[in-house]
Amino acid sequence: TANPYAFQMDDEYKIYIYHHIREDEQSLYGFKTEEEKNLFLKLIEVKGVGPKTALPMLATGSVNGIIDAVERENILYLKKFPKIGDKVARQIILDLKGKLVASGEQVNINNDELFEALKGLGYKQSDINKIVPKVDHDKPIEEQIKDALKLFLK
Repeated sequence: TANPYAFQMDDEYKIYIYHHIREDEQSLYGFKTEEEKNLFLKLIEVKGVGPKTALPMLATGSVNGIIDAVERENILYLKKFPKIGDKVARQIILDLKGKLVASGEQVNINNDELFEALKGLGYKQSDINKIVPKVDHDKPIEEQIKDALKLFLK
């Protein structure tokens, strides 16, 4: 998986699997959400990005953060990931811009900001993923963080 620490022992999860087959190897990649798997599949279609490059992107970044970076052509954000240089970052943007926001959903930039803020405060990704959808994203980010912290205390 992109982040094995997103899973807790003794809990059951639905895992979205991708079976990668090459001439000399077979690998299974598991994802906690369908969005992670779909983004992974899009990323590995880009020239210069294989599973071993795409997986760390999903492990250290959020789906919304990566999509937002592509849509805004934020090369610096993409270059923070291992094995992503200027050339590959530009190729990702060239190949994927406008193709990552599916079924009319818009990327909520505040969503990613909120996610990163909570992650910075030490909360687990799995806990953050449960709280973020419950927060009113029309409020300023400071209010969203306060609301999220209140939800964590419940």
